[in-house]
Amino acid sequence: MKELIVITGASSGIGEATAKAFSNAGHPLLLIARRIEKLEALNLPNAICAKVDVTDFDALRVAIKNAEEVYGKTACLVNNAGAMLLGSIDTQDISEWQKMYDLNVMAVLNAMQAVLPDMKERKGGTIINISSVAGKKTFPAHAAYCGTKFAVHAISENVREEVAANDVRVITIAPGAVETELLSHTTSEEIIKGYEAWKESMNGVIVPEDIARSIEFVYNQPQNVCIRELVITATRQEP
Repeated sequence: MKELIVITGASSGIGEATAKAFSNAGHPLLLIARRIEKLEALNLPNAICAKVDVTDFDALRVAIKNAEEVYGKTACLVNNAGAMLLGSIDTQDISEWQKMYDLNVMAVLNAMQAVLPDMKERKGGTIINISSVAGKKTFPAHAAYCGTKFAVHAISENVREEVAANDVRVITIAPGAVETELLSHTTSEEIIKGYEAWKESMNGVIVPEDIARSIEFVYNQPQNVCIRELVITATRQEP
């Protein structure tokens, strides 16, 4: 059996597609999400499904340790859980900012700390943080969301430098617009309509399986090869 892959936000979208890809490649999995029924419905072999709030560090660490007792140490963490709540700073409900920073930033830090000590000690392992093109440039009505994703880019690069001497890889994946349920988190119907029109102007956007293949690609490089950052968008996506 291959090494353990841990995926947060595995119940839909990129997380679900990544889980299927790694399962098909023969890896045991720890699948983490709040909607455990969706995880269990995937019916993947050698997969532990855990209902965990990724903002709860202790619960997250326990879930990972329990999976490691069954399948061995975590070879790869895919930090995918997150939220996209678009809005203008002058009108957006401030609770939406807090939710995004908790899920998109604090949860990323939580999961990294849960696996990094072991990875450093055994001198191996890979962390793949799912960010966004919005972590590289700004977009209208994205200010708070962009802030979270810029943070993911900065944290990932900083930690990569810190653990490089221990042969641990930290990789940032930055998708453009992807056909997932992420947009449905936004509460402004006007912003949703504008976003959907933007996707239509490109004759459609990429799908979760495109990102999953890219995650597999960077992970499957030799351990001494680190693709630090990968930006993936539809060809017709201009920004």
